[in-house]
Amino acid sequence: MTYAVIILTGGKGERLGGVDKAALSYRDATLLDHVLSVVDDAAQKVVVGPEKDLPGVIWAREEPPGGGPLAGLAAGLAKITEDWVVVLAVDQPGLTRDTIARLRAAGRNAVLKDDRVQWLIGCWNAADLRRALPEDPRNLPLRKTLLRLDPVEVSALPGEARDVDTPADLDTLHSG
Repeated sequence: MTYAVIILTGGKGERLGGVDKAALSYRDATLLDHVLSVVDDAAQKVVVGPEKDLPGVIWAREEPPGGGPLAGLAAGLAKITEDWVVVLAVDQPGLTRDTIARLRAAGRNAVLKDDRVQWLIGCWNAADLRRALPEDPRNLPLRKTLLRLDPVEVSALPGEARDVDTPADLDTLHSG
């Protein structure tokens, strides 16, 4: 089963002083490079956020920029033609190819769950997503829209769902 990926990078990074999370250094690359590496088998790779010089990536931007993750999802979804789409945020260094494989293996709408549901780590039927999107998705909660799709919860492995939101997260990222 082929699939597309939508990677949301448009957050403001306010708790990190306005830093561009996609450009944060991780291992010998950036967080965006890392997330792209775990979905390198995706038929389409759509990144929603400020455009960078990366081959093989389709760029999208929510209108207006800063309209929230649901608006970003809608902008990315407008660019894909695959039946299944993996939706990820850029600030997730714990993601692996296995994470994506387990979500896809569910064979239905699926989200990763550790101590809570990780709405920005999921695999979705694109037609279901399109039907669930509100006409104007700006500043509306992503969780509420995705919850209506009754996803199966896939258990996260330790550290798999960690993200980078605070200076402490950034310190952990650089020391790990």
